[in-house]
Amino acid sequence: MSGVKDWLRKASGDLKGASKLIKDDDETLDIAAYQTQQSAEKALKTYLVFKKLLVPKTHDLTKLLENCMQSDSTFAVLKEAVEVLFPYAIYTRYPDDRFNIDREEVVEAIRCAEKILKFVKTKVESAEPTPQLGLFEN
Repeated sequence: MSGVKDWLRKASGDLKGASKLIKDDDETLDIAAYQTQQSAEKALKTYLVFKKLLVPKTHDLTKLLENCMQSDSTFAVLKEAVEVLFPYAIYTRYPDDRFNIDREEVVEAIRCAEKILKFVKTKVESAEPTPQLGLFEN
C-alpha cells in the first residue's frame, strides 16, 4: 500500500480538480462534486494509513470517519462535512432525474473537502515521529 504522502497527494489532486471544474460550465458541476467526495475519502484513508490501521475498500465516508474516530475522537468535528459529501460518491456518477446540483452546493462541497483535508494534514504533519527500533545510540 502506498505511503501517507502518496495518499495526501491524491486527495489534494482531487480537490484541485474540483476547484478547476467549478470554473467550467454547469455540465461539470456533478464531476466537481464527485471529486470533493473523492478528496475527503482519500484524506480519511490517509489518516488510517498513517496510524497503520485497516483501510477498508469503501466509499462510505461515514464508515471511514468512524474508523478514524476510534483512534482519535477529535475527528468528530468532521461529521457535518462528511454528511454534506457522502451522497456525491454515487449520485454524481450516473444520470438520475432526482439528483441535480448547483454551483452553490459545489462551493460548499469544496469547503467541506478542504476542511477534511486540512484537518488530516494537521494530524499527520504535527504527529511525533515514531522511533524505529534498532536506531538508538548506546
